[in-house]
Amino acid sequence: MISLKKHFAVSALALAVLSGCAATADASKVAPEKPQTANVLPPLATPPKADQALTLNQIMANPDWMGIFAKGAYWSDDGRSVYFERQASNAPLTSYYQQALNGEARELALDELHQASQKDGVLDNGKQHKAYIYQGNLFVKNLSDGSIRQLTRTNTAIDGVRFLNNGDLAYWQGDAIFRIHGDTGLTEQLADIKMSKAPQGVQEPSSYIAKQQHRLINYVALQQQNAKDKQAYQEKLQAADASMSAKSWFLGDSEVVSELSLSPDGRYVLLSLTDKDYSWRKDHDIMPNYLGKDGYVDPVPVRARVAEDKAPGERLVVLDLKTHQQINVTIEGLTGFDEDVLAKVKAENAKARGETYKSEKAPRKLQLMQDWGWSQSAIQWHPTENRVLVMLEALDNKDRWIAEVKLEQGKLVTEHRLHDDAWVNYDYNQFGWLPDGSIYYLSEETGFSHLYLKSQGGKAQALTQGKFVVSDISLSPDNKFIYYRANKNHPGIYNVYRVALDSGKDEQLTQWDGNLEYVLSPDGDKLLLTASRRTEPSELFVQTIGGELQQLTHYTSDAFKSYPWQAPNVVAVPSTHGAGEVHARVYLPQGYDASSAKTYPAVVFNHGAGYLQNADYGFSGYFREFMFHNLLTQQGYVVLDMDYRGSKGYGRDWRTAIYRNMGHPEVEDLKDGVSWLAANAKVDPKRVGTYGGSYGGFLTFMSLFTEPELFQAGAALRPVADWAHYNAAYTSNILNTPDDDAIAYERSSPIEHAQGLNKPLLIMSGVMDDNVFFQDSVRMVQHLIELEKTQFETAIYPVEPHGFRQPSSWLDEYRRIFKLFEAELK
Repeated sequence: MISLKKHFAVSALALAVLSGCAATADASKVAPEKPQTANVLPPLATPPKADQALTLNQIMANPDWMGIFAKGAYWSDDGRSVYFERQASNAPLTSYYQQALNGEARELALDELHQASQKDGVLDNGKQHKAYIYQGNLFVKNLSDGSIRQLTRTNTAIDGVRFLNNGDLAYWQGDAIFRIHGDTGLTEQLADIKMSKAPQGVQEPSSYIAKQQHRLINYVALQQQNAKDKQAYQEKLQAADASMSAKSWFLGDSEVVSELSLSPDGRYVLLSLTDKDYSWRKDHDIMPNYLGKDGYVDPVPVRARVAEDKAPGERLVVLDLKTHQQINVTIEGLTGFDEDVLAKVKAENAKARGETYKSEKAPRKLQLMQDWGWSQSAIQWHPTENRVLVMLEALDNKDRWIAEVKLEQGKLVTEHRLHDDAWVNYDYNQFGWLPDGSIYYLSEETGFSHLYLKSQGGKAQALTQGKFVVSDISLSPDNKFIYYRANKNHPGIYNVYRVALDSGKDEQLTQWDGNLEYVLSPDGDKLLLTASRRTEPSELFVQTIGGELQQLTHYTSDAFKSYPWQAPNVVAVPSTHGAGEVHARVYLPQGYDASSAKTYPAVVFNHGAGYLQNADYGFSGYFREFMFHNLLTQQGYVVLDMDYRGSKGYGRDWRTAIYRNMGHPEVEDLKDGVSWLAANAKVDPKRVGTYGGSYGGFLTFMSLFTEPELFQAGAALRPVADWAHYNAAYTSNILNTPDDDAIAYERSSPIEHAQGLNKPLLIMSGVMDDNVFFQDSVRMVQHLIELEKTQFETAIYPVEPHGFRQPSSWLDEYRRIFKLFEAELK
């Protein structure tokens, strides 16, 4: 792909970048790299200095030089300190810390960890005690004096815990539920759920020979009668003696419990069951590890592909522990439960095959809404009453319901239906009860995620509205406010707000000019913020409601803080394809002169995940790429980083613009980006390259294949080549399934468009990638070979998963990318 002539044409300055030496214009002063001794890792690169240009060795080195940052921060129960964790890059163990609001952080000793593992604890109704699980065992903390009692010490992990209305504790291990009586300390098994057929007990003879045996042989008949008497005695004893444990539940051998939840008074259990034969993988779904520890090729199990993943859905069952009655929940109460929501899609695909599709109504497959990071169960009990809400989603991805389960009747009553002809967002699905029986929830029904309040039997009331996104809602301890995060003032600037439930008054609580996450303090008077800016990594801050912001941690290294990083400009690129504006980050080259006749080469970065926001005012999660883009500007490049259509933070229409058409609207946005660079940043449109990983690698493919004159070169890192080989949870949202919508897969998969390649392409993949399989790149390479394409090269990384871990791999990868751009764009 890169000729020897071009290799030798790479500048001395570029050689310095590639070799890791300080930049110099004199090639004779570039020190050669010393050969490494076998089996010895190269040393950590010296951090960059303010008066020197960046090198790839520095920015792709172990990132600990930037600082080991606080993560997973949460409040102590008394609100006087915070807990967080820190973990060095590639370190096998995490360290945990506690920091007082007016003091220094201290690392917790091993024998203190059980006292700090209370982030996900549950409170009793009086908010005097907190129960939590640490290392699979149950603990209770008295919040008034801070004392902690350990209630279990077993090798069988506890899966969940809750306080009952009377103050007793209930917990569950596997499919067994227990209750600890507060007055006596007695541990009672409330339910023993067995996913098997019920034992048949003593059976009467049924065949002729058996009946004859019992009729003619007195001994056999006596044994039969004795067995019946013992069985009857045991049943009477079970009914009469309160000291006996509850009868077991036998729910059949064809399903397994996927989720279990207990009512506030301990009477009802709500179960979600699914087919026990369903597996997340098939027998042939393996990934070869060529560097196994024993010297052999190890077959590593991996997930199924969307083309083969046939999820069965789930069904709900109520167990009444008082009457020992099993109540199967029907789905007819869900509005649209039997609609053929894919009728148009199926008809279009049938027509393409020369067939006719006949639409028919049928019950749809459902499941509890999957948690994609909103940290909330899809089963929500009223705080004190035997009322329960569930959030269900259709496996076809077109509907999300919030429904109340009528426990005694086994019926669902729809409280809210969110339908989307494309797909319902897997974010913005928080919901819950208020003490008066009203419910609150997030919904994208207006095109943006907003907060709603709905009384029982009443109409929903929008508590927020506008062209911004609401997320991360928290109910205040006194139930008077709902706190939330939103980007009201700019799509790339986030702050914390709250709305009063009685008056609807909405107020902004923080005045941050970047990105942030928050945690409300236990007493509701302070915010714990994890906040960042474009050139400032996340640190922890505390702000009293109505008070000043106080920085709590200072983990960013002096070396990083002292370097003059370029803060990218966040711009709005006008769309010529009807998309309005496309927000993007722009990095200008060192010494940029708008009045000069000189033009510049440019690199367009494509962020991963598809549904991710990167052109905001916070510090990017792509920290290596941020530093690489600074390096590129020092080498004379303009860099553009776009939140193309499909990205997060811009509302429903932006997200779903790629429905059944992945890789086409996004490339249109990249075309507008290149045009904007030519008009506003003095970029030569004939000297622009592109790169990105994962979804960004997919877009590199699609750009070079479908718009072959847009970029002069591209690097596709861990790229998706064929969406039929990606996972079901992500892909079926956007493209439905290959069986239903082959048109969408053929339209959206790069391997179907590879004939268009005529510019240099670099393909780089980790062999141990269990997200985007290495097989994707193997299939693409073979297809390009068969198409007789010669403009591509490949690089493989035998030990790397989807997110690379070894600094040596990062360095090798970005050396190749930089060399490609130097050779093809200058």
